[in-house]
Amino acid sequence: MTTNTPILSFASTDLILEIPTTVKHQVELHSQSFADSTSYQAYLNELCLGAVLPWLQEDFTPQAKVWPDAAALPSFWELVNGTAMTVDATRFILVPSENIDSSELRVPQEWVDLPSWAGDYYLAVQVEPDAGYVRVWGYCTHAQLKTKGDYYPGDRTYALNEVDIITDINILNVAQEFCADEVKQLTTVDIPILPQIQAENLITRLGNPEIITPRLAVPFPLWGGLIAHGGWRQRLYEQRLGLPEQRSVVQWLQSGVTQIATAIGWGKLNLQLSAAGARSVEERKPQVSLSRQLAIAGQLYELLIIPQGQADTRHWRFELRNATIGAAIPGGFKLRLLTEDLQPFPNNEDIATTAVEKLYIEVALEPGESIVWEVEPLPDNYDREILKF
Repeated sequence: MTTNTPILSFASTDLILEIPTTVKHQVELHSQSFADSTSYQAYLNELCLGAVLPWLQEDFTPQAKVWPDAAALPSFWELVNGTAMTVDATRFILVPSENIDSSELRVPQEWVDLPSWAGDYYLAVQVEPDAGYVRVWGYCTHAQLKTKGDYYPGDRTYALNEVDIITDINILNVAQEFCADEVKQLTTVDIPILPQIQAENLITRLGNPEIITPRLAVPFPLWGGLIAHGGWRQRLYEQRLGLPEQRSVVQWLQSGVTQIATAIGWGKLNLQLSAAGARSVEERKPQVSLSRQLAIAGQLYELLIIPQGQADTRHWRFELRNATIGAAIPGGFKLRLLTEDLQPFPNNEDIATTAVEKLYIEVALEPGESIVWEVEPLPDNYDREILKF
């Protein structure tokens, strides 16, 4: 029996998928990655994803994947029900529930109104953990939710009645292939970028795990502005778990890269640099730097953070290279640094007007100051992160 073969019969249009045994074991191992109040929500989401993703990879494209990446999922599931996946240029939102009632689909507002989160298609999924299967019983588009759905401010969800839900899952594949011009997504809500001090206050307040539903504790524009920033969303998640600082570059260099940072690709690297006036190989000093690989348009690149100067006059060099020795960075690429609240500053960007060996920015930062990096074109699985110095 394959992991994505229907195993039970309900309505002829339902899609029944087995939850793989490996996924069940994996979920048990991940049970400590969430505050107690949201661990069951995460449990349902992980079971749902483990059953539905193989089906999307087989029936749509092998390149179907989680957005932004698997390492980021705990910070989403701690805060909001649902999982985003990309199938080529199309985004699917899985909305799992144990409810056997198929009279409506309820989608959290974040997946509908946040510009960076909104999907094209929303899949209604009933999860049966004990029986070991999920039932994909319907879907709709973002446009249908916004035009035909009802908004409920009490729990901040959009609800679509069953008469407006497409219950034949077979139609989804046809729509993907032959209805590419269909308007699936409407304009989303403008969400303000929060000042850093306001974001800090919200993280301190909502980071208390005794607040069971932080998404309902403050007005949506504030909440949306906070979690739409990947770095702040991650910090809020870590605070709710009581974790120590996870993204201190200085600590990474001194004590090693944290497990969370390693999961998204950061690691230490020894660069062989020539000391001024060195006359032999022995006098060349290896320098410890930090490195992260980025996939952009089918090629691998490397983002480096290299400490410069002495400990008391330290500044930092951010450098982007092609990971293939001798290969260049194409014209049009940009490397950019921003403040934690996404504000530019003088000399914060380097642009390749033609093919170049590297892009780099050097910046002096006060102890405790933070930075956000960006690269254009956008790397695969990009999620904003805050690096503390």
